[in-house]
Amino acid sequence: MSMANTPDLEDQILSAHDRHDHASLVTLYFAAADRCSDIDEECFFLTYAYIYALELNHSALPDLHDRLSKHGRI
Repeated sequence: MSMANTPDLEDQILSAHDRHDHASLVTLYFAAADRCSDIDEECFFLTYAYIYALELNHSALPDLHDRLSKHGRI
C-alpha cells in the first residue's frame, strides 16, 4: 500500500474536490507526492497538483515544474 494513500489525506483530497477548493488541492496533491516512494505514483500526484496550480497561477508552479522536469514528465 502506498504511503500517499493514507485515509486522512485521501479524505482531505476528496473533501477539497467536493468544495471545488483548487488551492487546497495543489497543497494536498503536492503532499501526497512527497509521501510516495514510487516515481510514477509521485508524478501522478505532482501532475494533478500542477494542473490545479496552472489554473490558479499558484506560487507552487516553479517547484512543481522542476520536480516533473526532473523526472522527464514535462
